[in-house]
Amino acid sequence: MNVRFSDLHKIVPAKLYRLVTVAFAVTLALNVWANPSWAADPFRTREARNIGNKTEAAFKAIFQQGDYQAADRYLQEALSTEPNEPLAHAMKASLAYTNKNWATLDTYSKKTLETAQNLISRDPLRGNLYTAVGLFLEGAVILQREGTVKGAPQALSRLQLVYQHLDKAEAISPNDPELNLLKGYMDLMLAVNLPFSNPEQAIQKLEKNAAPQYLADRGIALAYRDLKQYSQALDFANRALKMTGDNPELYYLKAQILREKANKEKNSQLMQEAINNFDTALNRKSQLPRDLARQIERERRKAEENLSNIGK
Repeated sequence: MNVRFSDLHKIVPAKLYRLVTVAFAVTLALNVWANPSWAADPFRTREARNIGNKTEAAFKAIFQQGDYQAADRYLQEALSTEPNEPLAHAMKASLAYTNKNWATLDTYSKKTLETAQNLISRDPLRGNLYTAVGLFLEGAVILQREGTVKGAPQALSRLQLVYQHLDKAEAISPNDPELNLLKGYMDLMLAVNLPFSNPEQAIQKLEKNAAPQYLADRGIALAYRDLKQYSQALDFANRALKMTGDNPELYYLKAQILREKANKEKNSQLMQEAINNFDTALNRKSQLPRDLARQIERERRKAEENLSNIGK
């Protein structure tokens, strides 16, 4: 999808907050499938980059295992031993956002941007890519500090800069899997929220050029969920679970999809399956952020209410 900034006013300010915060958070989840023995590039089989052992371990803890507590411990080491890897700073900022620690979010959004800009001379592809991430983070900081209405114009200006840096990265390597994964997620967020847009283009980008496949499948499942195309969403959530079946967040996503599909079809069997998936996610709630675990519990209770109302 080619972003038309003349259309973006249609989602400001009501939807820009959701767009920026969701898209930047998803963007940070693009580095997951790591080699267990060394710090391999999770995206490329050729011209691989070494992201650092501790940074890699933090990614695996969150995105393969859904273990935020372990990830935080790994990140403390990564920030000390791998200070020039922008991904480590971006992850620290993402955890700060999850925990509503706005001062830490501000600090590490700046660190992400600084380390990414320093990387441009050595690796212009990834340097520009993570400069875009840093700018997304800055947009989230602005919205938290200024509020949705007052902060929206500044956040929108950051969004424009994000796409400028993504364009620079795309000029270097248009088929790069890391670039296509990140940009595919962002395009999907825009496509779902903007009227008259075509999310299928972004979905095709994820399916064709993005890697690792698990994250591409997860992004497509999220998009189909938001588009209320629940059968397709369920297919892609199941694909993601085949590769990362220990991650409670994926069971939570599947439960959400099943619940919506069950409500639409008034299907009690699907609703019970949704409740079972909520339970599977909650079996590991100790490793999730507290607010997220509470949200899953609330949605499970709602699913039970839905089950009791089906057929009445």
